[in-house]
Amino acid sequence: MKHMNESFPEDFILMGFTKYPWLDVPFFFALLTSYMFTLLGNIAIILVSQLDSQLQSPMYFFLTSLSFLDLCFTTTTVPQMLFNLGGPNKNITYIGCMTQAYVFHWLGCTECVLLGTMALDRYVAVCKPLRYPVIMNHKLCRQLSSTAWLIGLANSLLQSTLTVQLPLCGKQELDHFFCELPGLIKMACVDTTVNELTLAVVATFLIMGPLSMILVSYSYIAQAVFRIPSAGGRLKAFNTCSSHLLVVSLFYGPGIYIYMQPSGDSPQDLIKVLTLFYCVITPMANPFIYTLRNKDVKGALRRLLRRAILSKKI
Repeated sequence: MKHMNESFPEDFILMGFTKYPWLDVPFFFALLTSYMFTLLGNIAIILVSQLDSQLQSPMYFFLTSLSFLDLCFTTTTVPQMLFNLGGPNKNITYIGCMTQAYVFHWLGCTECVLLGTMALDRYVAVCKPLRYPVIMNHKLCRQLSSTAWLIGLANSLLQSTLTVQLPLCGKQELDHFFCELPGLIKMACVDTTVNELTLAVVATFLIMGPLSMILVSYSYIAQAVFRIPSAGGRLKAFNTCSSHLLVVSLFYGPGIYIYMQPSGDSPQDLIKVLTLFYCVITPMANPFIYTLRNKDVKGALRRLLRRAILSKKI
């Protein structure tokens, strides 16, 4: 038991920006504000997509899946971060830390695959519009969404289990805001070459696979859009697809930088900022990116608000 305690501490101390204690209060309020916007925005997308009969297409099925995923993704980390920032206690239990690492990695991988699936949906919608309802039927959409979740889970079980087995030799200070695999690997007191290599190889496959699907899909989409005779049709197709491309850029950019390079090659403060970007900023931005550039969603939101106001008057 003594050896176990020496190898695996009961608690971790999440260092965050402890080198800059003056950042705690402004960062707490910034994080709380972004989390509230994330909850409101993504819940609104889910409600509108489910309640409005005009938004029952595969595109909005995947958008609902993405919003639900983003809600889970941020809730995995942000409440714990707010707790640590709101007081002197910067600890998280060992079990809580490992659970957070498992779930965070699962949801992050799932989002990678889901964004690739959404690009495939856009390809069929733009390039094969007459067959779109037949190809992207409800059964296939559910299968594609389930596959994304299962791939993410399988990868998390592999990577997280390998990381959990690393002895930490009593180390407690985790130089991050929450428990993430690269940070935990750095804490190990043994050679971690196998873990780093496995993480890089699998991350490359899971990031570059969907990203390649996205790039190929949009190359075909671009050709199809330029063939649309009306300027209005081209603009509508461009707006729909550009929203997805913007989300892809916000999510994949930091992920590629963090996971597809050897551990320890980048300043830790930069890694922490980039991680916050894709796990806090991107889920908050997604609903606004899709609603501000999508007339159908804005119209559905107005109809939903009108129904809510009328029901209160009655």
